[in-house]
Amino acid sequence: MNAPNPGIWAKKFPELGTDPVPVAPYLSSEYFELERDKVFKKCWLKVARVEEIANSRDYKVVPFEFAEAEVIVIRGEDDQIRGFYNTCSHRGNKVVWQTGTGHAKGGGLQCRFHGWVYGTKGEVRSVPEEGAFFNLDKANCGLTPVATDVWEGFVFINFDPEPAQSLTEFLGAMGERLAGFPYGTFSEAHTYRTVLNCNWKIAQDAFSEAYHVNTIHAGTFPDGFSTELLDVQLLGPHHSCGVCKLEGGNPPPVASLSHRFSTASIAKKDLDNESMLPPDVGNDPRHAFELAVLFPNYLVHILDGMYFTHQFTPIDVNHTLWEGVQYFAPPKNAGERFSHEYGQVLQRNAWLEDTATMEDTHQALKSGAKSQMHLQDGEILIRHLLHAVDQLVNAE
Repeated sequence: MNAPNPGIWAKKFPELGTDPVPVAPYLSSEYFELERDKVFKKCWLKVARVEEIANSRDYKVVPFEFAEAEVIVIRGEDDQIRGFYNTCSHRGNKVVWQTGTGHAKGGGLQCRFHGWVYGTKGEVRSVPEEGAFFNLDKANCGLTPVATDVWEGFVFINFDPEPAQSLTEFLGAMGERLAGFPYGTFSEAHTYRTVLNCNWKIAQDAFSEAYHVNTIHAGTFPDGFSTELLDVQLLGPHHSCGVCKLEGGNPPPVASLSHRFSTASIAKKDLDNESMLPPDVGNDPRHAFELAVLFPNYLVHILDGMYFTHQFTPIDVNHTLWEGVQYFAPPKNAGERFSHEYGQVLQRNAWLEDTATMEDTHQALKSGAKSQMHLQDGEILIRHLLHAVDQLVNAE
């Protein structure tokens, strides 16, 4: 079926062109090294939600294999959230030995190797047998800080010791566009995480177009969504669009039952409640959910009553850590619980359908049979991501 208004996005964004795009940036080890140094070590990266470290001395340890580093983000006694490398100043061991969330009991974060203790501001609080050291200057032995900031309850870090932009400046118009949605209301999270045998851009591309919904998701969302995109916005390196619901579709019986009790569902046609969406989002009646990408690798999809996210963090040129999270408001009754469980399983199945294509794409491209890919107009976000990455990779 031909898309309505073919060429609409190419006409709106002529600077991205219409030529086939090269395969090499997905497979080249040399290109990946430039991405690592010029993109992922310079841009702001999401690491947590504030609800994960809600209380004083709560922390989260996040590994970044591309940077050969782990980062501790911790809420201080002063309620300030800070980030530090997970590296002890004594002999360089990990201060916290396990990734994920935890709570710094007692005096602070204690290195298990020799017992050095660090406070929530990264300062050294105690050193066992301190007198045996030679002119130890504890004031200069704190944890090494990582630039950290918060936007709308999302915690970001930047590996650049002196970031060229603040987080607010980096997000720019995209931050303004998505601000005001009640993200903190949706505190019940369903998380899926795995390592994908593909380049991070191949993984991200699979969630950046609706062209595949009639094939890959024919069973999961029958008559659910159109291949049409709404209101494509290219905002610096970031981009956003509306995914379009298909009018007149008939949901399966179990989906109809779920919709009766639901406060939100990606597959639900209509909600009676007043819209929670930001003022500039979702004005078209065909709008199902907003697909927004905070460059380089964090996708935020918002709709009335819930939101869900994807993050594609590179490990190396051939491997990507994927994390998908669905956020709901805590259910108030059994009906809402049933609806949440049905909705998150349905969406999980759709994600499995998506991820199944990624490794096959990467493997097939590695054959060398194709040196370029042909994109249609509705794949404009893929073209834009390649453009935004390439601008940084080739910058002086």
